[in-house]
Amino acid sequence: MFCDKEFILIISFLFVSHVYCNEGQFSTSKRLQYKNRVKQMFYHAYDSYLKYAYPYDELRPLTCDGYDTWGSYSLSLVDAIDTLATLGNSTEFSRVYTIIQSLDIERDINVSVFETNIRVIGGLLSAHLLAKRMNVSVNSTWPCTGPLLDLAVALANKLLPAFDTETGIPYGTINLVWGVPIGETNITCTAGGGTFLIEFGTISRLTGDPKYERAALKALRALWSKRSSINLIGNHINIQTGEWTANDCTIGTGVDSYFEYLVKGALLFRHPELMDMMNEYIKAIDTHMSDGSGWFVFANYQQGRKTMPLFASLDAFYPGLLTLLGKLDRARETLYAYHTMWRKYGSMPEFYNLAQQECMQGREGYPLRPEHIESIMYLSKATDDDTLLFMAADIFDSIESCCKTSCGYTSLKNVKDHQLDNRMESFFLAETIKYLYLIFDENNFLHANGEYATEHRTASGSCFLDTGYVYNTEAHPIDIGSLDCCTSSPFDETSSDVFEKNSLSKEQIRWLGNILLNQDKEELHAVIKKNYSLLTCSALTFEQRFSLYGEILT
Repeated sequence: MFCDKEFILIISFLFVSHVYCNEGQFSTSKRLQYKNRVKQMFYHAYDSYLKYAYPYDELRPLTCDGYDTWGSYSLSLVDAIDTLATLGNSTEFSRVYTIIQSLDIERDINVSVFETNIRVIGGLLSAHLLAKRMNVSVNSTWPCTGPLLDLAVALANKLLPAFDTETGIPYGTINLVWGVPIGETNITCTAGGGTFLIEFGTISRLTGDPKYERAALKALRALWSKRSSINLIGNHINIQTGEWTANDCTIGTGVDSYFEYLVKGALLFRHPELMDMMNEYIKAIDTHMSDGSGWFVFANYQQGRKTMPLFASLDAFYPGLLTLLGKLDRARETLYAYHTMWRKYGSMPEFYNLAQQECMQGREGYPLRPEHIESIMYLSKATDDDTLLFMAADIFDSIESCCKTSCGYTSLKNVKDHQLDNRMESFFLAETIKYLYLIFDENNFLHANGEYATEHRTASGSCFLDTGYVYNTEAHPIDIGSLDCCTSSPFDETSSDVFEKNSLSKEQIRWLGNILLNQDKEELHAVIKKNYSLLTCSALTFEQRFSLYGEILT
């Protein structure tokens, strides 16, 4: 399909290297400059939303007004609250924390199960877990109780009926009063069925009620069970019959966050089987979908035959996922390839035909998506490569130049002529700006690597906060250590879904002794006696915690 793969790969590396080769080192002062400029970007967007669009879901930056999109939740406010925490604005965080406690979820409206989960429940849970750090007054039973946790649980309860299907894969739409709408389609995308574990698992760990995590795990396992003999999956499925209704496997559109939640779910909740699943998928993706030059194309899930030479902007999350798995060379190769497209257009089209080297007709827009920036953030943190900082600055300058209006920032209708659209999706505040800011703010608390922790006492004993964070697919950070604060094992011992006990086996102790080269055995055993979780132990660095399943992030 592509004539000279090695040549294309070399060209992409040379192109990116040449663009930034004369830039030198990304100085500390330049990093601070961009950090402050990103902060200004956030407040221009956020203040414009408050002034022109609140309480609607989203801002329309050309007409300077607002409208509802995903359920009339004042969505941009909910999505932005943990970005306020990221920027250290505890005053505004506290104000918004109080406001969103009054969200009305008792309304006769149909909402997206997927979007409500990742944006609203994810935002509520993240804000709940950041409340103490942001100097919000919390009660003595926090983080096991709290008003935003209560609201997240209530909303999750409204979504649960969607999971009552033959496969356990949820419907795509729910009515907040009546449940699944009459006549609702049985077809959902793979990501729509497999992107619940981070939020639902967090609720189960904080409340001790296993039903949420079980529902999410059942859906993940159901999708895995429907893979083909070559370990690929389609991108849409019938939730009752389990039959694939769209046979193209992609790494992005319709599938992306399913892969993401396998990896992050394994890390957050100690489910190694999920990491095993993802490793099998990666082998199949490399075999059947890679073009050999950093790009991945559509392939038939049964035959492995490449079907369409398309790049979708959602594919851009994949280098970040590869980084989490320790596959840094592959991540860099793909990220560099993707950035050549950003350099071509000053943005990234929704779909691009790699064979024709042209945007797909009707899909030329750029809706301020974060995925490329997200991958740069992960790889930059893992490698300390200044080239990635120049890439991030490149992206910031493009958005500032092409998308800024007097009332915020707007999507592009067409990347070729930079024609403006009239929409600022809530994920611009939740993800795009947050990831940009984190790239330039190297000392942000969200970069915690497990070296330090804050001990917190609850009725269940001690837990350790601020050891590290895992982001849901809307960039809402979940404090890993908080999940051990409220209960150690809410599932009964006979369940196949039993939570792992917060203890270390002899094999794990031996493994830790081998890997912690700079820590003597007596100190190691002292750590173990404190009953730290293997993934949240403050004696383990970020890289070592991510090596639990043999995938070391270096």
